[in-house]
Amino acid sequence: MEVLDKLLRLGEDSRFDVCDASCGWPARQSMERASRYITRVALPNGSSTAVLKVLLSNICQNDCAYCALRAGRDAPRTAFTPEELARCFEQMWRAGMVQGIFLSSTVGLNPVREMDRLLATAEIIRRRLEFPGFIHLKILPGAEPAQIERAVELADRISINLEVPSAEHLSLLTSKKRFDEQLLAGLKLASRLVHSPDPRRKARSVTTQVIVGAAGESDQDILGTAWRLYRRLGLARFYYSAFRPIPDTPLESKPAAPLQRQNRLYQADFLLRHYGFQLEEIPFDAQGNLPAEQDPKQIWALAHPQLFPVEVNRASREELLRVPGIGPRSASRILQARRQTRLTELSHLRAMGVNVQRAAPFVLLNGRAPARQLSLWPEG
Repeated sequence: MEVLDKLLRLGEDSRFDVCDASCGWPARQSMERASRYITRVALPNGSSTAVLKVLLSNICQNDCAYCALRAGRDAPRTAFTPEELARCFEQMWRAGMVQGIFLSSTVGLNPVREMDRLLATAEIIRRRLEFPGFIHLKILPGAEPAQIERAVELADRISINLEVPSAEHLSLLTSKKRFDEQLLAGLKLASRLVHSPDPRRKARSVTTQVIVGAAGESDQDILGTAWRLYRRLGLARFYYSAFRPIPDTPLESKPAAPLQRQNRLYQADFLLRHYGFQLEEIPFDAQGNLPAEQDPKQIWALAHPQLFPVEVNRASREELLRVPGIGPRSASRILQARRQTRLTELSHLRAMGVNVQRAAPFVLLNGRAPARQLSLWPEG
């Protein structure tokens, strides 16, 4: 295949996780087509950057029941050489289209060999092209420890997808992957290396992803795993991806997971990471799932009326973070503002980023309940 055709194919397939003349691209038209596979990623400092998200290969030996690229499925297959992908990325970088790359791949016919090809691509980009920007590198199931060590030296962010919360759930989806020996062991090693004092390391964070609703897992199963790994491994993020059935796969008749479920998992995850909640405080229903009708923070607050309302002018940061409609940034702004003045109106809170519609029933402003002001306050 021509290199552009490979980019369009492998860029398209990357949703599942102008080059020089030798690439054979008509420059302007090709650049515009390739721009479809540019996405933005958040950086640890709070900013974001544009990255090319692409697979090195979509040839796979694994039999994951949910995957469009599973072995045996009739799908167009192709692969870059490391040189081809590095040259394509260089052209987009030099043109100012991207400031980073998300490098991933299927496992090919041999996961160790395919991981070597991913590392060779990153090596060319980082060393030969002297690219100083962002590289996110996916670690493949079955990668060797030395390969993970090299990935940590080359990339800014490392990820290994767990796909599901436990070995039992994974066994329902594939006969090839091993949860403990491959996925979890790789995450543990990557996290240990990223948090080590080794001066050779470049990576600063490790992430993972789970597919929501593919294996009959509950929200409590998923968040229980996330909670343990956040605390034990210092993972930067868990990503939650709602299951979508794909034709000609074993799960093609399985209903899609509601996007609302994915969103509730993110809300609960934020409570664990940024709001000081413990896992046992997350309001699961009798089946271990998050209720769909309200966000989990609102449910928790309504279930604890003895803790509210809180006086905004005296509450600690921890108390403010328990109020619906107040997040970490608005809590910090409240703490800073009240050093200078007393907060007496909902307009003061709104100016700090508080969702006053949600917060008003749970707070006092200078001793007064502001909820009655809501009828005079325009929606928005």
